[in-house]
Amino acid sequence: MKRSKHRGHKEDRNGDEPAILETENLDRQGMFMGGGPDPDTISLASVTAVTTNVSNKRSKPDIKMEPSSGRPVDYQVSVTVIEARQLIGLNMDPMVCVEIGEDKKYTSMKESTNCPYYNEYFVFDFHVPPDVMFDKILKLSVIHSKNLLRSGTLVGMFKLDVGTIYYQPEHQFYHKWALLTDPDDITAGCKGYVKCDIAVVAKGDNIKTPHKANEQDEDDIEGNLLIPEGVPAERQWARYYLKIYRAEGLPRMNTSIMANVKKAFIGENKDLVDPYVQVLFAGQKGKTSVQKSCYEPIWNEQIVFTEMFPPLCKRMKIQIRDSDKVNDVAIGTHFLDLRTISNDGDKGFLPTLGPAWVNMYGSTRTYSLMDEYQELNEGQGEGVSFRARLLVSLGVEILDPSSPDITSSTDVQLEGVPNISETATGKVEEFFLFGSFLEATMIDRKIGDKPINFEVTIGYYGNEIDGVAKPKGKKGNSDEEETELIHNSSDEEMDNDGDLTSVATTPPMKPVITDRNYFHLPYFERKPCIYIKSWWQDQRRRLFNANIIDNIADQLEDGLNDVQEIIKTEKAYPERRLRGVLEELSQGCSQFLSLANQDQNQAGRTKLDRERLKLCMSEVENIGQQAKAMRSQVKKSTVRDKLKLAQNFLSKLRFLANEPQHSVPDIFIWMICNGKRIAYARVPSKDILFSSIVEEQGKDCGKVKTIFLRIPGKKGFGPAGWTVQSKIEIYLWLGLNRQRKDYLSGLPNGFEENKLSRGPGLPCSPPISLTYMMKQIFQLRVHMYQARSLFAADSTGLSDPFARVFFSTQTQVTEILAETLCPTWDQLLVLENVELFGEATELRDDPPIIVIEIYDQDTVGKADFMGRTFAKPVVKMADEHYGPPRFPPQLEYYQIYRGNCTAGEMLAAFELLQIGPNGKADLPPIDGPTDMDRGPILPVPLGIRPVLSKYRIEVLFWGLRDLKRVNLAQVDRPRVDIECAGKGIQSALISNYKKNPNFSTLVKWFEVDLPENELLHPPLNIRVVDCRAFGRYTLVGSNAVTTLRKFIYRGADKQANNYTTTEEIIVVNMEPDPACKKMETVVKLDSCSDAVVKVEDDDKDGKGKKKKRKKGDEAEEEELDESMLDWWSKYFVSIETLTEALKAQEAALSDSEDKEDADITDGGTKRGKGKKKRQVLDPFEKKKPKLDELKVYPKELEGEFDSFEDWLHSFNLFRGKGGDDDDQNVTDEDRIVGKFKGSLCMYKVSDDTQRDMSFDSNMGMFQNIPHNDPINILVRIYVIRATDLHPADINGKADPYIAIRLGKTEIKDKENYISKQLNPLFGKSFDVEATFPMDSTLAVSIYDWDLVGTDDLIGETKLDLENRFYSKHRATCGITRNYAIHGYNVWRDPMKPTQILAKLCKEGKLDGPHYGPGGRVKVENRVFMAPTEIEDENGLKKQTDEHLALTVLKHWEEIPRVGCKLVPEHVETRPLLHPDKPGIEQGRIEMWVDMFPKDMTAPGPALDISPRKPKKFELRVIIWNTDEVVLEDDDIFTGEKSSDIFVRGWLKGQQEDKQDTDVHYHSITGEGNFNWRFVYPFDYLMAEEKIVISKKESMFAWDETEYKIPIRLNLQVWDADHFSADDFLGAIELDLNRFPRGAKTPKQCSIEMVTNESEMPTVSIFKQKRIKGWWPFVARNEDDEFELTGKVEAELHLLTGEEAEKSPVGEGRNEPDPLEKPNRPDIALLWFLIPFKAAKHLLCDQYRWLTIKIVTALLLLAILGLFLYNMPGYMVKKMLGA
Repeated sequence: MKRSKHRGHKEDRNGDEPAILETENLDRQGMFMGGGPDPDTISLASVTAVTTNVSNKRSKPDIKMEPSSGRPVDYQVSVTVIEARQLIGLNMDPMVCVEIGEDKKYTSMKESTNCPYYNEYFVFDFHVPPDVMFDKILKLSVIHSKNLLRSGTLVGMFKLDVGTIYYQPEHQFYHKWALLTDPDDITAGCKGYVKCDIAVVAKGDNIKTPHKANEQDEDDIEGNLLIPEGVPAERQWARYYLKIYRAEGLPRMNTSIMANVKKAFIGENKDLVDPYVQVLFAGQKGKTSVQKSCYEPIWNEQIVFTEMFPPLCKRMKIQIRDSDKVNDVAIGTHFLDLRTISNDGDKGFLPTLGPAWVNMYGSTRTYSLMDEYQELNEGQGEGVSFRARLLVSLGVEILDPSSPDITSSTDVQLEGVPNISETATGKVEEFFLFGSFLEATMIDRKIGDKPINFEVTIGYYGNEIDGVAKPKGKKGNSDEEETELIHNSSDEEMDNDGDLTSVATTPPMKPVITDRNYFHLPYFERKPCIYIKSWWQDQRRRLFNANIIDNIADQLEDGLNDVQEIIKTEKAYPERRLRGVLEELSQGCSQFLSLANQDQNQAGRTKLDRERLKLCMSEVENIGQQAKAMRSQVKKSTVRDKLKLAQNFLSKLRFLANEPQHSVPDIFIWMICNGKRIAYARVPSKDILFSSIVEEQGKDCGKVKTIFLRIPGKKGFGPAGWTVQSKIEIYLWLGLNRQRKDYLSGLPNGFEENKLSRGPGLPCSPPISLTYMMKQIFQLRVHMYQARSLFAADSTGLSDPFARVFFSTQTQVTEILAETLCPTWDQLLVLENVELFGEATELRDDPPIIVIEIYDQDTVGKADFMGRTFAKPVVKMADEHYGPPRFPPQLEYYQIYRGNCTAGEMLAAFELLQIGPNGKADLPPIDGPTDMDRGPILPVPLGIRPVLSKYRIEVLFWGLRDLKRVNLAQVDRPRVDIECAGKGIQSALISNYKKNPNFSTLVKWFEVDLPENELLHPPLNIRVVDCRAFGRYTLVGSNAVTTLRKFIYRGADKQANNYTTTEEIIVVNMEPDPACKKMETVVKLDSCSDAVVKVEDDDKDGKGKKKKRKKGDEAEEEELDESMLDWWSKYFVSIETLTEALKAQEAALSDSEDKEDADITDGGTKRGKGKKKRQVLDPFEKKKPKLDELKVYPKELEGEFDSFEDWLHSFNLFRGKGGDDDDQNVTDEDRIVGKFKGSLCMYKVSDDTQRDMSFDSNMGMFQNIPHNDPINILVRIYVIRATDLHPADINGKADPYIAIRLGKTEIKDKENYISKQLNPLFGKSFDVEATFPMDSTLAVSIYDWDLVGTDDLIGETKLDLENRFYSKHRATCGITRNYAIHGYNVWRDPMKPTQILAKLCKEGKLDGPHYGPGGRVKVENRVFMAPTEIEDENGLKKQTDEHLALTVLKHWEEIPRVGCKLVPEHVETRPLLHPDKPGIEQGRIEMWVDMFPKDMTAPGPALDISPRKPKKFELRVIIWNTDEVVLEDDDIFTGEKSSDIFVRGWLKGQQEDKQDTDVHYHSITGEGNFNWRFVYPFDYLMAEEKIVISKKESMFAWDETEYKIPIRLNLQVWDADHFSADDFLGAIELDLNRFPRGAKTPKQCSIEMVTNESEMPTVSIFKQKRIKGWWPFVARNEDDEFELTGKVEAELHLLTGEEAEKSPVGEGRNEPDPLEKPNRPDIALLWFLIPFKAAKHLLCDQYRWLTIKIVTALLLLAILGLFLYNMPGYMVKKMLGA
């Protein structure tokens, strides 16, 4: 509508809003009425006039046409599984399975560990509607020892729905721990934790990766659980009882041939539906029993779900289905949103519902074999008809796991429940619905000219097919009679009291042609009516409360839109209007409190009703109080902030108004043509519900509403759904039958009722039509001035727009303007003799709406629809004077919509003038056509068209870039045409685009008449044409600059010019870092003087540094060794600074929010909290070594410096049709065909503009800009690393490498690909030579290397180097913090700071720089101070001014007139995008670019940023002794317990390298002596605290993959067994960077060291190098508790690679440096004898009989064998008688 969804007319504002006019406030009436002051608001008396409600018989129409819910959208879910901890189970091989819906992905398997580290990234892509997406369940499960043959056992799982993730801030959970539970055993508790990142991105969302917190924070598992804000960490198990009683109103189904055959043979007439209810919740499915052949099934069953509470799944899906042998189909679906039926506040309540009826909507009730709208019954998209209603109730019970009667599995159970009484859901009342069709226009011509009628239904009443179903007990006739009646006449069945029950359809009527697109129905003075009686449980109180809240919310929304409009159009005093809005809000809230509390004891009130009432009362009261408090805080400066807060109130009210327990079903209006259903509209019953209290009434009750009918289902998406099927003006009223007396009072007056003739003495029935006696004749004048930013409908990227205006049954068309997106029609359209029915006064206050549609004319075929908007005309009655303040009307902007998307705006005015008794003579005259060329077209009259003045527009033509081919031909000789308001100018022709795409003439200008009011300025069109041979021109692309405001030149004030006043000299005293200074004061409060390191660069002699060193602790001393520092040290410190800054920002944000709350609740308690937090942080911050830092931008550099468009702007050139589903504001990448670079400057000509002496008249306002001749540049690109890349290979990894493209140069760094990494560290720099303007766009891409086939693009980012190069922000080479001539922070720009400063001063015509003594420098009137000495490599001091110059450069933005922030030394983070997946980030890349012109001194060599090589270390672990190890074996002879102990150890990630000690046999006390040495060499990155492992992933892998994992030492104690597998006894894992200090003696060594690790003093092996002590071994017992299973005395010794080579040692007790043998008890031959003893014990004692049997059997076998062997020979002997 008028922009910002705001009423499109001025009058209605008087109606809907009581204007809270303070007395001083009358000066805002002008702008408040959107134009001159209104006649109603001229005197003070107007205060009452405005507040009283003017007859308001029309509702606002809704402009958005397209149903938004069911359209599929692209989603990407990315899950990073980082690691798992505390998994329960012994010696397991865990893997993690991530499952979303049907898709499953697995991590690799890690062997024998309870805390595996994965760091694997998975991406799932979906293209589904949002509702379907958000209901998908994401499951994380940990599976133990899965392989090809076995599916593995489930350790535990965690699930949540995708919606929960999407509604998180930034749509993600980052580094959070998911708590695993076992669904088969709910008493078991926690089964472990998985740490992961989960993000859900829809197209167009951009996700900010949050700052990486430091490791300690994240190891606090309890504090970082993966649950939304506000959900308790300890979630309990709960039972969800969903009782399903019965359903009614099911559609008559299965009218198949089979059914008729059946009926003919058997003669049975059964209900042909077998319904059952299916419920889906949290990934589980429950079903009721099937009720055979039944339209009113009664189940009385309950489905019990067992799930955690609060569940992380928002919705429960309840579906009635029809059981069928072939396939079950859904009859209807309802979603229960748990957020609306529970509340987690202090006075909250568990989810509860009903018993209440829920209504289900879906496809039409007509049954056909193939239902084309079946997906509507599945709950996708808006239902187009009532399907059924279901009586359900829901209760939740929190389980106590300790009670014995709990079944431990979470399977869904089905139980029976007792029947429910009839009155439990309320008393059945008779409702009466009345409707009158006042107008039916804009009926789509495609429908055809067959007779058309309308059908209205409410629930299953009024539907032709169902006939009339009355509630039980009211029916006089049996079924047979009913069917007869239905066949005879469905419309006119008599009620018992002699009334008609319903007339649900209007009589059919042939449509009449309006114009080439639309028909209308010729109702004229006879308006058809419908009415329906229906019976429902009387639960109106629910709807009344929702209506009151809705009305408050509507009023608030209108008010806020008003305020936004005032801010947008820059009218005066938005703060006063906001105060008024808040005042209204608090009044509305107090009204709700007084009204909502009625009817407390009504029948059928449920627990939810009571709880919701409490909730609404407290919330609304709260909002009212906050609004009141806020009102006093609204100042001019805070309007925008307060507006945001008020928006929060709005969303809260909208949430409260959503009533989860339905009562009366919604009303559907269907247009039926020749018996076929064409289009529908759905009207919520609460919107038209009547109440005697005005506030409780529905917003459309008893009002005329304009409704646009839509195409049902999927067909309504996209362009098909944008055509209006029909526009109806309908009057609706719904209430109890006994309240019926006023049901006609809202209609426009002046009608007679026509009723069906009845017998005498019968009570009168409602009218079946109305005949209007009163008719007014009007003339409508439409002043169409112009439109802008229209949709591109043709392949050229332009349109040929014309507008069509509809009012009542008439229509008019503007002329067609060829090839433009910003038409200025300047045309007056007159619609003569418009007949409107009703009283004159009502029409004045509530005229019908005007619909304006904009089309694109095509030479062939039908015009394309481009958008639509509505307006209300300003009405003048015959007896009123045509003059100010209402006439002539003002031009206003109206927002044009195309479907749900904005598609431009239109500037127009509308007036409706009554034709009085003297005919048209009384109307204001229309001036004839002034312009002979335009023929009969009337221009907009003078009083309405804007006042013009002469402007000069200067255009800077710089060049064209990246032009794509047009019609397959290359662009060779382009030219730019600029046009604004009919005038224009052409650039010089570029003679050869390939050789030089820049223009030879830089500046041209033209003069044009533009409106004085800047908001009405027309757009400026930029069109690029290619001049081909034979004088042909082809359009390459175009761009419409919609707002010229930023290009308006406003001359500086006279005062401001005299900058050079010498009196005022500002001394800028430099702190090294203003941020540090503020912190010092805070730190001192903490009195830990150690941490305060005062950093002073002002120290003249470099003593500062040394002092500081002595103060710091030794650890710092070590780190600050200059030779060790490299670029990476700087980078990591800077990243740390960035995360701290981001954290502080968040803290500040939450602080300010706390403060807001505190201010509003007037309690200062929250504020204190925020401050304390900060002081705790700071001392830690100070300990950071003082390194020179660079600036890490978490986004593109362009974002920080306004795209470097300080004087050179880039205008994208578009061509081709606009995309259908995209919003106008999203730039459509495919349509961009190039860029025009240049700028604009406009100013009024009358100004006697002051010129400097050095003014170059050719350049106009563009003085001092560089020339645009080709220039050679050396571009140096540094790529540091990429993060979160989208996996490109099947294994969920990628092998990334960098590719760089600039002009014709292309570098592919294919050899140096990084194997199987999604976060590769590149650390490379590339030098490329380029020539501007030909090579100005740099593309940095990341490709995935493939052994076979082509490499795939993962993503790329494009930089415009030219704008950077020419920018005043000096983006060629960043300015470092400090100036140094050697070391890691060396100055890398070929120009020294002094030279840069001199150049800048010269260019800006500044006075200076003047270097003075004592470290001062003066530029203009600013003085800067800094040190003046510098050390070279040999430590010699030299005098220099560079520090001074650098200080000025760092503060360049403070210089008057020409100052701007210069780009510092930096690293920028750029998103990587893929052309096939627009708008979805494929990862990020950290990089920076330096540029050096070739005509200056050559720069030095590139910085070395190659990644740090991991350092070689060797860890030597000596296992001396163990103690108190649990004893596993029973002695064979004595039965005493003993263990054969050995210890196993390995470094995490190097399981192959695990080492075992020898076995200490037969330990009776649990003591073992080993003196055994393990040796582990490893590669380690100090900066990242990770070890680096390179290994092949599998035998088929092509190359080694590098992994970085935290360094952790695992030690385990085992019991050795000879014949069976060894038994695992216990383990400990030590993180070598921070692990508990070992105990001195075994006694002091306790289980606390593991369970309570965070509170123990920790050490790092990298600082201590050598450490010895006792550590505990632990394992989990049956109850999943940790228990101590032994202690180990170990010595850890860390050496660097070189040290280890110098002093080698042997493993075990081998040479060199052997350890002595342990002193074990002397059982000399015991180890040798043990096996024999064991054998003896087994054979003689335990298995004696078995042994005897086996021996006997063997002997027998032997005898038999010998017998068979000897027999033949023996027999031969015998026979031959030998």
